[in-house]
Amino acid sequence: MSRIAAFWRLRGQAVRRLGWGVADQAVSSLTNFAVSIYVARTLGATQFGAFSLAYVTYAFALNASRGLGTDPLMVRFSGTDLPTWRRAVASCTGTATVVGLAAGTCVLAAAAVLGGTAGDAFLALGLTLPGLLLQDSWRYAFFALGRGSQAFLNDMIWAATLLPTLLLLRLIGHPTVFWCVIAWGAAAAVAAAVGPLQARVIPSLSGISEWLSRHRDLGPRYLAEGTASSAASQLRSYGIGLILGLAAVGYVAAAATLMGPVTVLFLGMALVTIPEAARVLRRSPRHLSLFCLLVSGGLAAGALVWGVVLLVALPSGLGDWLLGPIWRPTYPLVLPTMLFVIGQGIAGGAGTGLHALGAARRSLRVAVLGSVAFVVCALVGAIMGGAIGTVRGTAVATWLAALLSWWQLRAALRESGKVPATGWFWSSRSPGRHRGSATPRSSRWPSRHRIFRKST
Repeated sequence: MSRIAAFWRLRGQAVRRLGWGVADQAVSSLTNFAVSIYVARTLGATQFGAFSLAYVTYAFALNASRGLGTDPLMVRFSGTDLPTWRRAVASCTGTATVVGLAAGTCVLAAAAVLGGTAGDAFLALGLTLPGLLLQDSWRYAFFALGRGSQAFLNDMIWAATLLPTLLLLRLIGHPTVFWCVIAWGAAAAVAAAVGPLQARVIPSLSGISEWLSRHRDLGPRYLAEGTASSAASQLRSYGIGLILGLAAVGYVAAAATLMGPVTVLFLGMALVTIPEAARVLRRSPRHLSLFCLLVSGGLAAGALVWGVVLLVALPSGLGDWLLGPIWRPTYPLVLPTMLFVIGQGIAGGAGTGLHALGAARRSLRVAVLGSVAFVVCALVGAIMGGAIGTVRGTAVATWLAALLSWWQLRAALRESGKVPATGWFWSSRSPGRHRGSATPRSSRWPSRHRIFRKST
């Protein structure tokens, strides 16, 4: 096979994987979007605010599960042979199940303390959290193997179970946030139960300790990274609730919900770009920087286009159709929310590169510093400018985190030893010379001629 034919074949495979990633995330986000819109339209700003608090708590547990389970799976078992994948997935999904049980117990305890509307939302979440986390782990497991169609099918089962349940709630009348969350989580549990039939793998609870031990260099750091970001979102939501009230939490969450299609694109690409970046790193390391730039550019452009569509279409009737009476106080938040999401897109490519390189320390550094800036800027903005002030503050913090993430990727590439220091992405000086070393570049990076001779 010629090089051109091989290139087109590999590119076609990558496009198909990306297509399944976006399609799967579209279905997954549709289920979350459907519940969010249903609660916002039917139950009003206060119950939607309670639902939003439960949702960010779910996101916190989800990122903990991914950090310990699916993130190491994606980095180290993407494209492996089937027996190896099945052994890894058994331990990975078992880890997700245990995290769900532990987190669910904590959420139930929080529900008993909170009481009221927020307590009802937390009670329903605590009961359904194990199924939600297990279902998510199946999605990532299928993408690690390159079988995005199986992840898509699993999410379709979730959506096909959820939508009739929401219609039933509406028909019987007087739905509450408790029953909405129950319907959402129970539908995910149905899909999670189908996962073992698709993969022919049973989650192994006995393999958790070995899994955590083998990936202790990545798992704890990815756990801290994911939970730092989720904790920042939680603290912002709780802070807005205390400073401005539950209705303001609902308005901020509604603005984020309107950016749902872009979130679909972001998360769908994340399912594919990390294993794809790992493949690029193995096959052509010098192209990793360009790959990350293309990812960031595509994500930022998508956020910009959709944000402009919202700014034009919401006053023309789309806002009332989607959000009902709460669209007017939500509309001023759309522009700063768009800038916030664009910043996330710019950071996305750098994050992909850091994960592909296994630079867990550097990605953790970005997550922790970015989360601190996120909380501080959001709460200061809430005090000074209300709901729109908090969204503006988070936009500023996200752009700062994006710059930091690209700086950390630059450093990680130089440290990895896999990409020549003469690349266009940084200074032409070698790592050793940059630090004052007298080691000549030729001794650190073999010429193409010597690489060719060694390979022959």
